[in-house]
Amino acid sequence: MNHVIALDVGGTGMKAALVAPNGTLLHEARRPTGRDRGPDAVVESILAFAADLRAHGETHFGESARAAGVIVPGLVDAENGVALYAANLGWRDVPLRALLSERLGGIPIALGHDVRTGGLAEGRVGAGRGTDRFLFVPLGTGIAGAIGIGDGIEAGAHGNAGEIGHIVVRPGGVDCGCGQRGCLERYASASAVSLAWAQASGEPDADAADCAKAVEAADPRALAVWQDAVDALADGLVTALTLLDPRTIIVGGGLAEAGETLFAPLRAAVEERVTFQRLPAIVPAALGDTAGCLGAGLLAWDLLETYNDTTRPQDGPHPHHRPHTHAMHTDVMAPTEVSD
Repeated sequence: MNHVIALDVGGTGMKAALVAPNGTLLHEARRPTGRDRGPDAVVESILAFAADLRAHGETHFGESARAAGVIVPGLVDAENGVALYAANLGWRDVPLRALLSERLGGIPIALGHDVRTGGLAEGRVGAGRGTDRFLFVPLGTGIAGAIGIGDGIEAGAHGNAGEIGHIVVRPGGVDCGCGQRGCLERYASASAVSLAWAQASGEPDADAADCAKAVEAADPRALAVWQDAVDALADGLVTALTLLDPRTIIVGGGLAEAGETLFAPLRAAVEERVTFQRLPAIVPAALGDTAGCLGAGLLAWDLLETYNDTTRPQDGPHPHHRPHTHAMHTDVMAPTEVSD
C-alpha cells in the first residue's frame, strides 16, 4: 500500500504514523525522545524510529515508504534540512535530512517546524479547511503561531514568521526567555496560567486545567487570573489581526481544551478591542495532537509531488502546478491500526 512516514518530534516524546495518500493514518506509534541521554542519543532515537517505521510498512503493507516528513521544535532550516537549535533537545546544527535519507535508503525527506506544520494540517484538513487566510495559535508551554495563506504556511524571510508569543503586550513586564519583557506567552500560555493560579490558590501543584474548573465554579480568584490571561491574549491577537487580517484565528494547545470557558470571553475581549479591523472567526483547533503527524505527512506528499513535477519530461512550465495541493485533502483521518 502506498504510504509515507510522518514523524513529529517533541521535547519529551515522538509521535509517528504511516500515512496513505488520502490522509488515512495506517499505523501510529509513540516513543520517548530520550533527551536525558543527550542530543546525540535523541538523534539516534529519531533515526531508529524512522527505520522501524519503514520496516513496519514493508512488513505489513508490502512496500517501503515513498518519502518521509519529519517535524521538530526550535529553529529549523527547512530548505537545507538542518535542525538548527532546540533548547529542550539540546542540539545545534543537526543535518537531520541527510542523516534520515541515509538511514532510510535515500528516499526524499521533508524537514519542517512543528508549529508551522501543525498549522498546515489545521489549514488543510482541520479547523481552517476552506479558509484562504488564517492564524493558528497553540497555547501550550509557550505560545507560537503559524500564518496560513492559501494551502501553505508563511515561514518568513528567515523562517521565524508567526512568533506571536513574543509580541510585547505588557511593556516592562515579566522577563521572557527571549530577552524581552512583557511577552504574550508570559501571560497567556498554559504554563503562565498554571503559575498564576498556583500562586493565587496557594496550591503549588495547581495548573491551568484546575484554574478553568475554578472559573466554571465562579471562584473569584480564578476569574481574576483567567481574565488577566484572556486580556493579554486579546491584546496579542488584535495586534496580529491588525497586521495580518486573517479570516479565521484557530486557537489550540492545552489552554484551548477549556472550550467556551476560554472562547466566550476571548471573543468578547477581541471584539471590544477592534476598531477599523474586520473581526475574524475565532475557533478551536480540530486535530488535537494528531496535527503534527498529519502535517508531517502533508510535507512528505507535497515533496513527492514536487519531485514528480521536476522529474517528468518537460514540455514547458506547468501552469496548474500548486506544490501545496496534494490529494491529502480529505475527511478520512481515522487510524486503522495503533501501536503504543
